[in-house]
Amino acid sequence: MLSKTKHNLPQPPSLIKTIGPSFILVGLALGSGEVILWPYLISHYGLGLLWGAVLGVSFQYLLNTEIMRYTLYWGESVFVGFRRLSAWLPWWFVVSTVIPWSLPGFSSASAEIFSTLFPALPVETTMIGMLLFCGILLSVGSSVYKTMERLEKGVVIGSLIFIFVLVCLFTGLADWSQAAVGLVGVGDGWWLFPETIALMSFLAAFAYAGGGGNLNFAQSYYIKEKGFGMGAYAPKIGSITSSSMDERPSLLGQTFPKTKQNKAMWQQWWQLVTTEHRLVFWGGGIVSIVMLSVLAHALVPEGVTTEGLAFLYSEAATLAVVSPLLGKVFLLSVATMLFSTQLIVLESTSRIISENILLIRSKTGNTWSQTKAFFTALWGQITLGVMIIISGFQEPHFLLTLAAALNAGAMMVAFILIFFLNKKQLEPEFQPGKLRSIGLGIATLFFIFFVCMTIWQGITG
Repeated sequence: MLSKTKHNLPQPPSLIKTIGPSFILVGLALGSGEVILWPYLISHYGLGLLWGAVLGVSFQYLLNTEIMRYTLYWGESVFVGFRRLSAWLPWWFVVSTVIPWSLPGFSSASAEIFSTLFPALPVETTMIGMLLFCGILLSVGSSVYKTMERLEKGVVIGSLIFIFVLVCLFTGLADWSQAAVGLVGVGDGWWLFPETIALMSFLAAFAYAGGGGNLNFAQSYYIKEKGFGMGAYAPKIGSITSSSMDERPSLLGQTFPKTKQNKAMWQQWWQLVTTEHRLVFWGGGIVSIVMLSVLAHALVPEGVTTEGLAFLYSEAATLAVVSPLLGKVFLLSVATMLFSTQLIVLESTSRIISENILLIRSKTGNTWSQTKAFFTALWGQITLGVMIIISGFQEPHFLLTLAAALNAGAMMVAFILIFFLNKKQLEPEFQPGKLRSIGLGIATLFFIFFVCMTIWQGITG
């Protein structure tokens, strides 16, 4: 343990004031696995795959809350803790974040839809414009975190209300009956998996049933930014014009004295953040995946090609039979969700990459301004994304599937690392219990199995 105990745990707020950090991860999930990858699978194979979505969200809920456990205790990001375990881990996080998340799949999908709605907009120019607009949004706000939270609350709540209305109008009892048995893996003549399924597509959707890859670790930052637990004493990232551009605070956190009062306060904080995450991330994630999947099942006619983003256009065409405006609003809503996801990706990856580079340079990470490092990483990624777009590497579904498959490998490692981190850096009474430890082990084995099976299927083809 490197940090000294200086502060007591602060008093937890009410649940309503706690709600916020989980909306960012829901927004990330909404624009990837929930609006594209799971409905894509359902339109191909049916609702019998819904069990995978529920299990994927549940595994990520477990992972995310263990990530929050560390930051509540130390008031620092988990990456500082990983640096304590090994000087090589920051290198792993830089590489495993840059490679899968540098592919601009979300802006590609969003731009394709916008260009379909507004043919005068060239796809390539729209993609580049979206990346630049993301950078501007993140750069001009008074606080990067507040910008993200406010935007994602609006996008998530507005999108779910709209999808709920569509579900009420266009789905029937037969669709929901199939969804109910699909939650336990019962498909049309198969159980758990149809014989023809491409495991890479399933693994991609499974990894994106939530944040996906290293982006789950970003929940650690949002705990700090919101001031939860010992994160109340941590420095925050300001805007590109703020004085924090030149400040060099240490990334090291501090734990709390183990008094009776602090132990009681810890239990209150733990109950509060897990309840918030269970309601918003776990509950909201499952509801949104199920609604969007059932909607896709109801709207996409049998025999219609559903490759790429075709299933979305098929859904819009069915809605347009009732009202041409309704079909356009549906596509506009999907494009907005995808754009907001690209925004989250850039914000989260910039935090992860910049902090780990600082940790590579120094154990305390204060050799350079944290805010300056963040914006350097942000605009560096935008520049890389523009170069990838100009090179012609743009097919959205392929980009999303490839990135998600790579992130599944990163998640396999994440479950192992967070288990050892909390066992090694937290005192016994604050560590995960036996049931949570077993859950982390099961999740790890699940990802190992499917990553290996996906590789084997690719080799034997």
